[in-house]
Amino acid sequence: MNFWLGFARAIDATNRRVGMAVAWLVLLMTLVSAANAISRKAFSVSSNAFLEIQWYLFAAVFLLGAGYTLLDNEHVRVDILNARWSERTRLKVELIGTLFFLGPLTVLMLWYGWPYFATSFASREVSLQAGGLILWPAKLLIPVGFLLLFLQGVSQAIKLIGALVGLHPAAPLLDRHAAQPPGRPSGDGSIA
Repeated sequence: MNFWLGFARAIDATNRRVGMAVAWLVLLMTLVSAANAISRKAFSVSSNAFLEIQWYLFAAVFLLGAGYTLLDNEHVRVDILNARWSERTRLKVELIGTLFFLGPLTVLMLWYGWPYFATSFASREVSLQAGGLILWPAKLLIPVGFLLLFLQGVSQAIKLIGALVGLHPAAPLLDRHAAQPPGRPSGDGSIA
C-alpha cells in the first residue's frame, strides 16, 4: 500500500503544479478580454482571434484545473446527506462515486476526446470565423484535462482505500478545508 500511496502523492504533485500554473491563465484571460474590449470600444477594432483566445483560455482553466479541483476537495457534494453519515460511510460513498461515476466518465471522455482532437489535428482544422485560430489546441485540452482528472481519481481512490484501512488520514479526503495547505485562504474567508 505504501507504493500506491507514493504513486498517489506523485499524481497529487502533478495536479497541484498544473493547477497553480493554470490559475495564471485567469489573469491572462482577463487581460486579453480587457484589451479586446478597449480596442473595440476606443478604436472600433476587434478580432475574432482575440475572442477565440479568450475561449481557449477559459477552456484551459476549467479542463486542466478539474484534477486540481478534485485534489483540493472543491468538487460538489450533497452536504445534506454527507453531513449525517459517519466518516467511514462517507469514505465508502466517496470511493463508490470515484470508481463507478468519475472513473467511467473520464474513460469515456478520453475514448471520444482523443479521436476528436486527432481528427482536428490531422485535418489542420481552422475556425470558420474570419481571422479565427487553429482549433486542435483547444480540442487537445479535452483529452489532457480528462487524463489529469482520471489520474486524480486514481489518486483519490488509493487514498480512500488507504483511509479505510487506516494508512491515510481521512480528514483531507472528506473536508475541503483540511486538504488545503496551511496559510492558504479557505472558501469562507478564514485562513486554513
